[in-house]
Amino acid sequence: MYTAPTAKAAEDRFLYSKVMCWTALDRAIRLAGPLGAPRGKVAAWRRTRDEIHRTVLREGWREEAGAFTQYFGSTALDASNLMMPIVGFLPADDPRVRATIDATERDLTDDSGLVYRYRTEEGVDGLAGEEGTFLLCTFWPAQALALAGRAERASDVFARAAAYVNDVDLLAEENDPATGELLGNFPQAFSHIGLVTAAWAISEARQPIAA
Repeated sequence: MYTAPTAKAAEDRFLYSKVMCWTALDRAIRLAGPLGAPRGKVAAWRRTRDEIHRTVLREGWREEAGAFTQYFGSTALDASNLMMPIVGFLPADDPRVRATIDATERDLTDDSGLVYRYRTEEGVDGLAGEEGTFLLCTFWPAQALALAGRAERASDVFARAAAYVNDVDLLAEENDPATGELLGNFPQAFSHIGLVTAAWAISEARQPIAA
């Protein structure tokens, strides 16, 4: 019988954590030349970065979920996996990324079109109760869709989240799925960063391709 892992055990294998470690190493490698980093260290960073990449591709994709999942061995979804194309871990038009975008829209989106970070039923965060939908998590699929060349769909998702600005054009962290009430930290910088980066990606996706 399957037993859900403890919050700590799941955290050790969270894809988001692995992808962010890959990102830190990838950016350190890019900056190594201008910063004069020792070659031996850069070689070690590159080996570790590439090992993380192989491990995530091998352990993070689950055929039964049709998506990259929240942690190794899980079939649960996590909207933070849409950071994979945003940080350059995989191209946005990779079939596995496109499938993860579609699964997130299908299974983590509420009736108003806003996105949950993840479903709380498994209890991997160690917290009781329910979460609202996250505005940043809704801007992630908008940006990922734009990067995949699906600008019109991205615009639709973007508009749903942007519609929740208040009377002075500020966004909170979350929304109550039942009432639309702003919840959590306010104003929330992450929500505004998500809006800006998604808007930029959509604008770029709409640019005509040079001949």
